[in-house]
Amino acid sequence: MPEKKDTPLRSDAQRNRERILEVALAELTCSADAPLSTIAKKAGVGQGTFYRNFPNREALVLEVYRYEVQQVADAAAQLLRTRAPDQALREWMDRLARYAMTKAGLAEALHKATSAHGGLVRLARGPLTSAVALLLTANEEVGTIRPGVTPDDFMLAIAGLWQIDPHGDWQRCAGRLLDLVMDGLRAGAPGR
Repeated sequence: MPEKKDTPLRSDAQRNRERILEVALAELTCSADAPLSTIAKKAGVGQGTFYRNFPNREALVLEVYRYEVQQVADAAAQLLRTRAPDQALREWMDRLARYAMTKAGLAEALHKATSAHGGLVRLARGPLTSAVALLLTANEEVGTIRPGVTPDDFMLAIAGLWQIDPHGDWQRCAGRLLDLVMDGLRAGAPGR
């Protein structure tokens, strides 16, 4: 009898899945055309296990993307537990920039795996919008940013990240852009 999709994976099956995702991220970041058989072999799983988890390249690439986006999104709450809201927001912006720049190979794999870019935007939008909303709300509550900034406003303001060449001096460029965005968010803040 096949497992239901809602049924949690056994611990060994979950470890296999996570290992496949880790290897796939590394391989796809280096080469968008990484063979699925190479990914399975490096993950230490057989073809059957691999295809039971990911029936095709598109399924694997989309899950790697979803997993990575969720990691970036989850960092927002983690940062708010240990930092002041404005420091958490700025550090999260740096993590988002690192993600965007270091995953250029994954972007190519996404492009090759699917032409449904609207689906990709929806896949990232939920977790990232929630993370941004959490950070903006925390900052607005303590008066470190101007009131009324929405997650959409924020995403539009940082959209320049995706225009930066990941093979150039992206750290300097991203840092300058994100400092400008942070300055704009602070302008008009009640606590300033």
